[in-house]
Amino acid sequence: MILEIDPHSEEPIYLQLRNQIIIGIARGELKPDEQLPTVRQFADELGVNTMTVSKGYQQLREEGYLITDRRRGTLVAPLPVKLKKNYEKNLTLLLAELSLTDLDEHMIQEKIKTILTSFREEDI
Repeated sequence: MILEIDPHSEEPIYLQLRNQIIIGIARGELKPDEQLPTVRQFADELGVNTMTVSKGYQQLREEGYLITDRRRGTLVAPLPVKLKKNYEKNLTLLLAELSLTDLDEHMIQEKIKTILTSFREEDI
């Protein structure tokens, strides 16, 4: 899996890292029990501070996407991941934002379907 970090984005780098790892897991690019690079390796690869990667990893552990094994390091957690309590709030906000654009309901539904299908293609 190749991560693309935009240092000029308004989104903090640790969140970019977090979000791309979650998408990678959903798309099957990262498999359960797969070992991730160490914080130092990832920081060197991405050209960012180790604390930035550490913060992203910590958030992913707290949310149940990653686990730490003392011998094997950081691993992708087994699926399914427990649903976050605020998922409906986040989804409602995203759909509200989309409803305020020039996209019609059909276009939004088609985009949702396309994205969901991209997560399931690896399972086929």
